[in-house]
Amino acid sequence: MAAIVGGSRLLRIPFRRCPLPSACVNERSAVRARGCARGLDPNKIRTFHATSPAPNICSFLPESSSFPGVKSYADLLDFAIKDPETFWGTLAEKRLLWNRLFQRVHDCDFSKGSVAWFLGGQLNVSVNCLDRHVNQYPDRVALIWERDEPGTEIRVTYRELLETTCRLANTLKRHGVKKGDRVAIYLPVSPIGVAAMLACARIGAVHTVVFAGFSSRALSERISDAQCKAVITCNQGVRGGRVIELKKVVDEAVKSCPTVKCIFVAQRTDSKVPMSNIDILLEEEMEKEEPVCEPESMDSEDILFLLYTSGSTGKPKGLVHTQAGYLLYTSITHKYVFDYQEGDIFGCMADIGWITGHSYVVYGPLCNGGTTVLFESTPVYPNPGRYWETVQRLQINQFYGAPTAIRLLLKYGDSWVSKYDRSSLKTLGTVGEPINHEAWEWFWNVVGDGRCTLVDTWWQTETGGVCISPRPSEEGAKILPSMAMRPFFGIQLAIMDEKGNRMEGNDVTGALCITKPWPGIARSIYGDHPRFLNSYFKKYPGYYLTGDGAHRSEEGYYKITGRMDDIINISGHRLGTAEIEDALAEHPDVPETAVIGYPHDMKGEAAFAFVVLKDTCSISELIIKDLKTNVASKIAKYAIPDHILVVKRLPKTRSGKIMRRVLKKIAMDDTSNLGDLSTLDDPQIISEIIAAYKMYKNDHMTRK
Repeated sequence: MAAIVGGSRLLRIPFRRCPLPSACVNERSAVRARGCARGLDPNKIRTFHATSPAPNICSFLPESSSFPGVKSYADLLDFAIKDPETFWGTLAEKRLLWNRLFQRVHDCDFSKGSVAWFLGGQLNVSVNCLDRHVNQYPDRVALIWERDEPGTEIRVTYRELLETTCRLANTLKRHGVKKGDRVAIYLPVSPIGVAAMLACARIGAVHTVVFAGFSSRALSERISDAQCKAVITCNQGVRGGRVIELKKVVDEAVKSCPTVKCIFVAQRTDSKVPMSNIDILLEEEMEKEEPVCEPESMDSEDILFLLYTSGSTGKPKGLVHTQAGYLLYTSITHKYVFDYQEGDIFGCMADIGWITGHSYVVYGPLCNGGTTVLFESTPVYPNPGRYWETVQRLQINQFYGAPTAIRLLLKYGDSWVSKYDRSSLKTLGTVGEPINHEAWEWFWNVVGDGRCTLVDTWWQTETGGVCISPRPSEEGAKILPSMAMRPFFGIQLAIMDEKGNRMEGNDVTGALCITKPWPGIARSIYGDHPRFLNSYFKKYPGYYLTGDGAHRSEEGYYKITGRMDDIINISGHRLGTAEIEDALAEHPDVPETAVIGYPHDMKGEAAFAFVVLKDTCSISELIIKDLKTNVASKIAKYAIPDHILVVKRLPKTRSGKIMRRVLKKIAMDDTSNLGDLSTLDDPQIISEIIAAYKMYKNDHMTRK
């Protein structure tokens, strides 16, 4: 027997090796497109059909049989844009379980930042994710918990997850948590973390999951802003072989959070932690409860959860996601972007503390009755083969991860991949940032053996789910490396210039906007709707401003060029730092780079590149020269970084994001106050980079 979290009898799930689906080798051929597009090697242009080889569109999306005039995939795309009311209304009615059907599909006005979907409808998200599946297949595996310790995975069925969720929901209610109350969840990736989210949804409480790696200060800020009534955590976390003192962090955080009335503490390890008068042992309390809890009927636009993301002002912003629209959009995108089929095992490596974990570890897969993997560990623990050993052992069919992790693993070479059987994989995906060509090719050729569909997805915490991706698409449509390419159903994109004009035609670059509302979009910033309007709808009235730059190619495909606030203006030339990073990373000895802009007396701004070399390579003037040549040939001579500093590692948050603001401070020789480093994965990296910078400055740098 092994516990979901800790040693409680209640949460014990039989540690069994369930019969797994036989290795599902992808029989679809990945036929290379003929010819060459925009000078790319034809070997880098892939054609796949990742959605369905169905002979007609009704087999692909059954609801399309009721859509007038829709006979092809192109018709379906057009219909979703031209008649969103019928498109989304039909999908919502057919694919969600309602207590009361909605009376109006949507009431949206981007010019006012007003968005509402499925008005008048009532449902419960946990019922859609659990009860309806338990009624059909109670013993289907809902979760596979890939714990930090390799080979100790635990499988949880839909019936077991429902019972755990109901007991937890009853526990919350008995301790005074009610509909509308906010509950902070500070837990590792685990079944109890998923159950906590669903328990809140069941009773109508609003959950705000905080990544269990954030500092006490960061946690306190989020609890205070949301005015949380309760916190759910555990005694300790385990990640990468290290013990993380989660309860200790919570204790420090709540000292300045008077709204918190109780702290529920689960047990991930056997270690005892200090308990105060507001602390409650979660498993002991849940044992007292019945495994049945009447679900609260929620209006479509009631808040489901808050999720905090960094703001340009430094204050985290709590984005508001609501019930029906978010759930529908995550389930539809999960199904069609990744070609998820019944019986597949979906492996999204994200933490539940991020939007990717919310949408594609929890809500999307569970709404679709899928089996989803909870990955508690790191890509390199106990060795760089961890991901691929997990794929082999769990027989994962869809693998969704971050480009940062792919670049990290690329650095270790192919042998850690090739030693494991990955024939179960059908679809590969990347999320979080643009993926450079070398990492894309390695992911496709080495990990996927050149046969898996690879979807480079673009979306945001604000969008709720994938908005741009190579799939779904028409049969035989090509996939281009390092491009998100195609908008999803109902997503209409626009590229805007600096003067606020919509740029027509192809081969244009500008600010990426979305012209029409979709069900998954965030509704507001909690407690600060004016900030929501100013951030996303003020600059381009009537459009949602993503904050990202994009290029629409000659063929009409979209490539994300990076954050607009990562734009460098070099001698009047506006350039995304991601473009320079991509050019640098094409060098075979460079797995990872980060480029920032810094003030320059002559140019206005100049580029400063931080470059990581492969372990087998040492720094040389020849490599630096090659890097500059790459940038000049791929972009232009003006884009060549004035400075290229080779470092061992880049500073990253625990979610894998590069902390470019810290690099900018270092490049500007301003290290007296580097700001909040609580989310940094390894603070030692900072001193390493500063030391390397000082040595480089003494040897090379002259500022004009």
